[in-house]
Amino acid sequence: MTSQVLCATDGSDHAERAVTYAVQFAKVTGAKLTFLASNIIMTGGMAPSVPLWDDAEVKRMLDAAIAVAKGAGLTDTRAVAVSGRDPATAIVRYAEEHGIDHIVTGTGGRSRISRLMVGSVASDVAAKAHCSVTIAR
Repeated sequence: MTSQVLCATDGSDHAERAVTYAVQFAKVTGAKLTFLASNIIMTGGMAPSVPLWDDAEVKRMLDAAIAVAKGAGLTDTRAVAVSGRDPATAIVRYAEEHGIDHIVTGTGGRSRISRLMVGSVASDVAAKAHCSVTIAR
């Protein structure tokens, strides 16, 4: 039985579909729902490490996901932000550390450039996760 669902979001169209799916899944199963934004830390040579998004953008992404959940009548939701160089590892690590038993993610990122630099987060999450993963299309 699923009791904890984690939905990764980055504000993209693909993530919006994942959010919608996760909300419906949580409603049907009665699971607690957590939205997670994984802020990628960009590094390069001598340049300092900087996050891909500022705090306001991360908050906007998470607030949008929470609004979808509230609109569907879910009140027991959480929103968290994590950061790291590899978003898939950050997502899976959070899931392991917090007893998540189902992860929902979208199929693509916010931009073609970030997908090329980062790779397929959804594929990596599915390969690394200790629990079930749904990739929403």
